[in-house]
Amino acid sequence: MKISQNIAISENGFLFNPATGDSFSTNACGKEIIRLLQEGQSQAQILEALQREFEVDQASLEKDLADFLYMLGNYRLLDANAQ
Repeated sequence: MKISQNIAISENGFLFNPATGDSFSTNACGKEIIRLLQEGQSQAQILEALQREFEVDQASLEKDLADFLYMLGNYRLLDANAQ
């Protein structure tokens, strides 16, 4: 899964979808998830990287990542064709 290529992403975590005109901002953790998605990292690899970077328990991290990915998909920020 990857962020759609047409999504503009600033260095401070601001996202803009030119297809819809929607814009979003995210915190440091969300920004890191987006960076890892851009690199083509798997969900398991993202979990591992986040656990190293942030102090959070595994269960909370898994739930929060699933929620964040669902939200990205819901707002059509993920590339449906990427694997």
